[in-house]
Amino acid sequence: MDFSKMLHRFTVIPSLPPELAALQRIAYNLWWTWEPEAIELFRRLDPELWQATRHNPVEMLGILQQVTLEGLKADEGFMSHLSQVDEKLNEYLAAKTWFEKVYNGGKALQAAYFSMEFGLHESLPVYSGGLGILAGDHLKSASDLGIPLVGVGLLYRQGYFRQYLNIEGWQQEFYPENDFYNLPLHLEKDPQGAPLVFDLDLAGRKVNVQIWRVRVGRVPLYLLDTNLDENSPEDREITTRLYGGDQDMRIRQEILLGIGGIRALRLLGMEPNVCHMNEGHAAFLALERIRLLMEERKIRFSEAREAVQAGNVFTTHTPVEAGIDHFAADLLEKYLGRYYRGMGLSREEFLGLGRQNPKNPHETFCMAVLALKLAGHSNGVSRLHGEVSRKMWKNLWPELPEEHLPWFP
Repeated sequence: MDFSKMLHRFTVIPSLPPELAALQRIAYNLWWTWEPEAIELFRRLDPELWQATRHNPVEMLGILQQVTLEGLKADEGFMSHLSQVDEKLNEYLAAKTWFEKVYNGGKALQAAYFSMEFGLHESLPVYSGGLGILAGDHLKSASDLGIPLVGVGLLYRQGYFRQYLNIEGWQQEFYPENDFYNLPLHLEKDPQGAPLVFDLDLAGRKVNVQIWRVRVGRVPLYLLDTNLDENSPEDREITTRLYGGDQDMRIRQEILLGIGGIRALRLLGMEPNVCHMNEGHAAFLALERIRLLMEERKIRFSEAREAVQAGNVFTTHTPVEAGIDHFAADLLEKYLGRYYRGMGLSREEFLGLGRQNPKNPHETFCMAVLALKLAGHSNGVSRLHGEVSRKMWKNLWPELPEEHLPWFP
């Protein structure tokens, strides 16, 4: 008997009684992570389970026993607390924001913030450190201010490693599997209810990508996922680990983030007029924006570049050259050769976009240089970092004195 034909995949989603439905609504909006009353509400459900699930209310709601839920319904104090938090979330989402007051509700701005990682909360483990925490804080601040911002990143099946000490006292790491259906995520779907999927060309292979959405207060965060049955094993691995693998894996992840991220937004009906590259990982988005404008307006690369550049912003975090992504010419040819030739660029012209000295054939292709050349505004994460960055990249503008380089600290 062929048992493989008997396997089926089931997704278990928490089903709460109507009286407690607000719990699920709150759990799926990460607004609760910066609202003390909401945090206390979830802790009150079951303090031990709250700790055991690493403060993940979605997972906790799926584990709670029916008898516990029935007891909560009968607990007047808890139900009053739930009502207060639910009302507070509704008021937050409906309130007139700073952006609406200052700009009279004008929606001309649509900004997209691209980052390899977003540190929003430990219950969504798709981040490793400062880069992700800054990205997460940007989304939270944009939500509070009402700025029309969306986030774009990758959804990692294993995220970043966790550390522990073995019995001999040595530091070890392990990669826990993320169960997407026990995380505060929604799979984007088309009007017929099927997952919203687009494809991306990687070295002649068609890679299918699906889109998950996270609610961060008023701001949506879209995370891309290639772990689909129809993809090859090597392409399913693209979204397995944050900062995992070799250079080949890294360039595929960055193509997915930059080029795939722009395509995902268009599929969702969004065409941002400002795109923020949080570190050089996202720099390929600038090329995709140029390509689309060339296609739509029937213009040359140089003309599209000038138009797009004004709406690109770049933030660098890494004040040392060794920490910035560089790719060899052969790797770029493998994955982007047909892409850049389709924009009318020669190999030398394309490689020059990622070199401080475009005519130096020995210089590798640097993602930070690409971002600097295709961004209208660039900055470091602090005033001191801006000073260091000006020294690092001064050769990009050899005709300018260091103090006049186009960097904003």
